[in-house]
Amino acid sequence: MDPLSVLRPWESPEVTSWGRSPMSAVDRRANALPLDGEWRFQLLPAPDAPLGDTWSTQTLPGAWTMQDTGDLPVYLNVRMPFPDVPPAVPAANPTGVYERVVDVPADWSGKRITLQVGAAESVLLVHVDGRAVGLSKDSHLAADFDVTDHARPGEPMLVRLTVVKWSDATHIEDQDHWWHGGITRSVLLYATDPLHLADVGVRARADGTLRVDCQVRHTAGNLPDGWYVTGELDGVPLDRDTALDRFNEEDGRVSDFLGEARLTTEVARVRPWSAETPVLYGLVVRLHRADGSVADVSRHRVGFRDVEIAGRDLLVNGARVFLRGVNRHDFHPLTGRTVSYEDMRADLALLKRFNFNAVRTSHYPNDPAFYDLADELGIYVVDEANIESHDHAHEIADDPRYLNAFVDRVSRMVLRDRNHPSVIVWSLGNESDYGANHDAAAGWVRRNDPTRPVQYEGAAKLDWAASSDASDIACPMYASLDEVVAHALSGTQTKPLIWCEYSHAMGNSNGTLADHWAAIESTPGLQGGFIWEFWDHGILQRVNDGRPAGRGGAGLYESGVAGPGHRWAYGGDFGEPDHDGAFIADGVVLPDRTPKPVMFEHREIAAPVRLAPAGHDNVVISNHQHFVGLEWLTGEWRLALADGTALTAPAKLPELAPGESAAVPVPFEVPSDGGEAWLTLRVTTAQDLPWAPEGTEICVPQVRLREPVAGGEPVVSGSVEVDGDGLLVHPLLASPPVLSLWRAPTDNDELGGIAARWRSWGLDRLVRRLVSVQRDGAKVVVDAEYTGTEGVVRHRQILTPVAGGVHVDESAQVPEAFHDVARVGTVFETVPGPELLEWFGQGPWESYPDRAHGAPVGHHAASVAALFTPYLRPQESGGLHGVRRFTLSAPDATGLAVTLDEPRQVSVTRHRADDLTAAAHHDELVPRAGCVVHVDAAHRGLGTASCGPDTFPSYLVATGCHHWSWTLRAL
Repeated sequence: MDPLSVLRPWESPEVTSWGRSPMSAVDRRANALPLDGEWRFQLLPAPDAPLGDTWSTQTLPGAWTMQDTGDLPVYLNVRMPFPDVPPAVPAANPTGVYERVVDVPADWSGKRITLQVGAAESVLLVHVDGRAVGLSKDSHLAADFDVTDHARPGEPMLVRLTVVKWSDATHIEDQDHWWHGGITRSVLLYATDPLHLADVGVRARADGTLRVDCQVRHTAGNLPDGWYVTGELDGVPLDRDTALDRFNEEDGRVSDFLGEARLTTEVARVRPWSAETPVLYGLVVRLHRADGSVADVSRHRVGFRDVEIAGRDLLVNGARVFLRGVNRHDFHPLTGRTVSYEDMRADLALLKRFNFNAVRTSHYPNDPAFYDLADELGIYVVDEANIESHDHAHEIADDPRYLNAFVDRVSRMVLRDRNHPSVIVWSLGNESDYGANHDAAAGWVRRNDPTRPVQYEGAAKLDWAASSDASDIACPMYASLDEVVAHALSGTQTKPLIWCEYSHAMGNSNGTLADHWAAIESTPGLQGGFIWEFWDHGILQRVNDGRPAGRGGAGLYESGVAGPGHRWAYGGDFGEPDHDGAFIADGVVLPDRTPKPVMFEHREIAAPVRLAPAGHDNVVISNHQHFVGLEWLTGEWRLALADGTALTAPAKLPELAPGESAAVPVPFEVPSDGGEAWLTLRVTTAQDLPWAPEGTEICVPQVRLREPVAGGEPVVSGSVEVDGDGLLVHPLLASPPVLSLWRAPTDNDELGGIAARWRSWGLDRLVRRLVSVQRDGAKVVVDAEYTGTEGVVRHRQILTPVAGGVHVDESAQVPEAFHDVARVGTVFETVPGPELLEWFGQGPWESYPDRAHGAPVGHHAASVAALFTPYLRPQESGGLHGVRRFTLSAPDATGLAVTLDEPRQVSVTRHRADDLTAAAHHDELVPRAGCVVHVDAAHRGLGTASCGPDTFPSYLVATGCHHWSWTLRAL
């Protein structure tokens, strides 16, 4: 009988593997035989179901849930996709069977032959030629199986990989992302000499000391006599540490089955590794037979760096670094969990270009190539174990049946990734409560790798100052800024505080991010955090049949917009009755990696170069990096005046060490007139970098050189017309200007309960009642009331004819009953034709009152279509903060111009708020012929209330009287 069937591993939490080789840091990918590509496939209804006669094909790596099998992706955040309690699973349990005939190379005769499966969700069973080889759990770490006794070099062998979707392990893989099934990372076959390097451990310190610990095994068991290990670092031989041999002899650790060797050296004038200086040295380790011939080779890229905690500071190479991080899931809109090397490189390069320096691998170890890229490009990594038992967290944390699984997953991650300099913190997992199983895993890590701290949010959440738990870092999740600042100032803080998740990026979000970082940078004890998260997990879906587009969808999307006949799917779109909707769309990039506007906000918040005013003729340039100067950057000065003047000049950046500042003269003679003046330093890369070509914009810090000049009273000229309801009649307007208190609710508005309150007040259906129309000479004074279910807003418009147009002076009295509305302002619609918006204000990307740090003031232009941000669920979008004036024009140069009394929030789109509110996806939206224009006296901040704190009180819309004015003219 098949021993794998007897074990029934899909319902046995104590069984984490059988026949699986130990984890190792020796990477065998380079000389392996790749087995990716087409495999024949059957999807069975349960692991006990018999195979049928009909086979289809599947492409590996790839989830079967993305390849037209009928078993579709499911999205749930916390809840499990079945009701069974741990460790039970449902009887209906999709099981994929993959088969492929593999030709074993003839020159592998006498070799040790290993099959590696990169990742399988969630239980993997391996057979070769019908004989059981082994099993493995952990959907995000590779499993190696010694198939030497099954393989016949020069002959074919039949490899069968059976993947059971639901298992006891599923209960500890309850992460906030799509549920899939299948083999999601590469499959390969490799061969080594029977005498081989079983493991290589590297410890490289920032002072240049290097220690390489090697373990040697032989497939026959006993090691042959005379073997030895040599190594070199960038071609320079390493020293053999014979003290290790003496230690083993004295300690009785000499083994006939496991050999140990240590190599050492000290590098003079070493160049330490950091995210800013990702310097890597080439290490080659060779295992020799007694005759000197080479039996095995292991190659590594070594970064010399130190990580330590000193008091409440996390130090890298002795420096207190800020972690400007993001949480990142493996995701691709066509392949789900399967991500190529090119995609991973693009992810990290994009993050570097937007001044992120850290990634938390939420919530599982990534593909080995990810860490190679992080080493090369310079990204700090919090490496997280594949443990999340969110729905049953309390039960599992202390369940001894899961003890082995916890330690197995954490230890294998550490053993695989410990040689990567980019990994600076180990994480025990996510949202799994806290119990004895965590303490056991933490104890193993601290014993095995004392060179890095361990973190786990669940261990520290009850007491950030606790010193005896399984977390060396206080890493809260969505704690408010007030809470963390109070803790840092309390005198009780004992460890660094770094949010593991904060600033939830669902939809139009990330309000107050700049406020958070102003506090972080000015408060000792706070060192940053990881935004949730990188991706909007929208799967490209065919609208006609509701299936994932799969690899055939390549090229069917652009700039964040799905092409005709397709849309970005979120929870519920694949027909699953139980789901968590658009909560899966909570990233700083859209599903095709198009940056959301918050990326530009973060870029400026984390800018390596900052500007500050310094008197009338000077500005101060500061270097906000930790380890390097400004030599890798170049600059250009830009001056923007309110009268439309825009000047540029080359900028020579001063020589500044990290943390230094210098005053430099303003490079322009600012005219005595012209109104408001803004000086911007456009900072770009001075040369090609591995993550950015020369000329890539890194930041655009800005200072105001001159305040605005107050405008005068409007000069009456001509007449103004109103209709019988007291509404302005104008040839450029299809709908007249009326009061607006409503916006299409953002995800934060909806999930934070804010939109429900607005609806209960009737803000989405205010009824206007004309009170009076009075003429005062050429002026028209219109009083009206807008009535909701809870109160009445009194609104006055004073319409004054001016040369070429009309001046509109407005006021609105918001009652106490409406104590937190979306906006107070004007909305009108233009006639068809205008397509181009040009404005003086903040831009060129979307900005809002609590997310405006990254939008410099200047003269900007964009098409109306480009202004609209296609958040996965349609919502308030395209806002522009601090607009002073704008024009809206057609291709024939006709159109309108609006001048505002002071910087205001403006939006111009093709959609009414009601259009956006009614749509679940963008393919349901029909653009209007004209433009919908909002001019707001006040606009509510965005906050992050979908999962975390709402915006600050200072960004709420106050009750009482609001006053604003604007002038409309024809172009």
